[in-house]
Amino acid sequence: MDKLRRVLSGQEENEERGLTAQILDATSLSYSTRVKWFVICFAAGILFSILGTAMLFLTGGKGIALFAVFYTLGNFAALGSTCFLMGPLNQLKRMFEPTRLIATIVMLLCFVLTLCAAFWWHNKVLALIFCILQFLAMTWYSISYIPFARDAVMKCFTTCLS
Repeated sequence: MDKLRRVLSGQEENEERGLTAQILDATSLSYSTRVKWFVICFAAGILFSILGTAMLFLTGGKGIALFAVFYTLGNFAALGSTCFLMGPLNQLKRMFEPTRLIATIVMLLCFVLTLCAAFWWHNKVLALIFCILQFLAMTWYSISYIPFARDAVMKCFTTCLS
């Protein structure tokens, strides 16, 4: 009956849009829902990072594996939170743009190497080094979204070091 109403009222264009467009419309989130889930996911990322740091200090350095896991999960959740704002495909496209390509690869590689150092190689010092590199890569990746921020940081460090 609904189809007959659409045909009679001239609104049959929805049928010709295609399956992909209909699926995207059906699964898209409202702006407020996107912002809420961004905040939830980002807060979870911060919480995981704080828990990881607490594990490092509360266990007297013996909990480096827990630190590495929680810290990596925290960074991954914080990175994934932006998927709610711009969508997963758009996020992936922006991550692998030429201006962010090296930062993205280093960041993702540090995620993997941190977990490998903690669980597979059982090397605490290496896991800590990869966590530090993870932080630096995540910071460099994040400031790439701010216009001229990388140039300002480079100029600041050049001025401080010279």
